[in-house]
Amino acid sequence: MSGYKILQAEQQGIYVLKFIGEIRLYLCSTLDRLIDLMKDDANFLTVVIDLTETSVVDSTTLGLLAKIGIFARKNNKLLPTIISTNPDITRLIYSMGFDELFIIVEKAATEIEHLDEIPILHASEQEVREKVLAAHKVLMDLNANNREAFKDLVKALEEEQAHTSS
Repeated sequence: MSGYKILQAEQQGIYVLKFIGEIRLYLCSTLDRLIDLMKDDANFLTVVIDLTETSVVDSTTLGLLAKIGIFARKNNKLLPTIISTNPDITRLIYSMGFDELFIIVEKAATEIEHLDEIPILHASEQEVREKVLAAHKVLMDLNANNREAFKDLVKALEEEQAHTSS
């Protein structure tokens, strides 16, 4: 088993995502593609995100998770759920304002044998940069604390992006 993976199941428009290990920016293309698939699914109702076996979640991943919550809310779908039994991760998702976008519970989601592993997509450095920037902008839009916490990073990422596209 590798140090990280995302498992998925879907039935009747309800998605279950299980994150295992350290979920960092190198999975942003995979997660962003999965979000696009959910958006394209006319039967999409909601998503349950199981973080019970997650040891680390970085801010890029948090931004992509926020994107899911915002999408579900804008489309009048059922409020998505995050399951976290790790007090550090639970504290982090609350500090990001996720309780405005998700139902947050501390109980295991499902048996792992019902989930299929999602193949990891590889992306170019430029694609990763773009996803990192977009994810942090989503986090900044959640609340004033996040705006303050990530403004310098976003500015630096925007400057780097402008420099590399010249």
